Amino acid sequence: MNDTANTASPQKPGQRIEVLDLARGLALLAMASYHFSWDIEQFGYLDPGTTTHGLFKVYARSIAGSFLFLAGVSLMLAHGSGIRPKSFLKRLGIVAGSAALITIVTLFATPDTFIYFGILHAIAASSVIGLAFLRLPALLTVLAGIACIALPMFYRDDIFNVVWLHWAGLSTIPPRSNDYVPLMPWLGPFLIGMGAAKVAVATGLTGRLAALSTGDNRLSRATQFFGRHSLAFYLLHQPLLLALVWTVAQMAPPKQIDPLPGFIAECEASCVGENDAEFCTRFCVCVTDELLSRGMFNAFMAGEITPESDDRIPAIADQCTVSSGQVVTPD
Repeated sequence: MNDTANTASPQKPGQRIEVLDLARGLALLAMASYHFSWDIEQFGYLDPGTTTHGLFKVYARSIAGSFLFLAGVSLMLAHGSGIRPKSFLKRLGIVAGSAALITIVTLFATPDTFIYFGILHAIAASSVIGLAFLRLPALLTVLAGIACIALPMFYRDDIFNVVWLHWAGLSTIPPRSNDYVPLMPWLGPFLIGMGAAKVAVATGLTGRLAALSTGDNRLSRATQFFGRHSLAFYLLHQPLLLALVWTVAQMAPPKQIDPLPGFIAECEASCVGENDAEFCTRFCVCVTDELLSRGMFNAFMAGEITPESDDRIPAIADQCTVSSGQVVTPD
């Protein structure tokens, strides 16, 4: 989403690399396709939980990784030969301001799952951190990126469960958010992109890429246009998609779907990132049973009660965490 990033090689300031615009445009179109799937799920045209696990989950993570990789490439190409403070601060202000706008809008639209550290937040924070790597060797930069990806697999701590530390990505309880892209592991693709750009500059690859033509057909031009205006595309595409799906829903409402399987599937999808599958199955069944037995399930699904507004929900989660983790040994 680095709409204002200069994609020119440091060797030829002002010259755009069309291949990078094309790559960013393709990533944007892929993102829009995923968000469209998410939208039609929210409106009931897909089974609940469809887009949060399986191949859809892999697809979403691949898209996020590609954006951060390209953002790292762009930072290196724009400032690798010397930081240009005015240009950097302008771009950072636009990206960070857009991230703040998304937080505010989603706080009102979906308060239970609002976006407080999504893809734009990650790009803004990674851009600041990336300045420290501009002069470091490519290999060290790539290794640092790999370490960022690997760290959450080996280390997490309850101290990061407080909301103001969720940005780190090292919590033991998955936060609730419609777009959660914490620094760990997502700083990793950004730094790897920077390292790749360092190698490209050193080997003259950027010059060869700048000389490549991506074709003059309408599809290529449109995709590059999206890539050059990626931030505007990002901010506008989801409201337009939601308006489209809402309009269709008024004319052809979806069939009513039993929310129970979807709730369990979404619960398990959120859980397996930090726990083994057997624990997650026991935990999610336990939470579901408790909500149903206490008559809280429908209110919870409707958003009438939340973990923040009803202390019983965190208590249920704690209770089920303990009971699901107990191992019963034979006599």
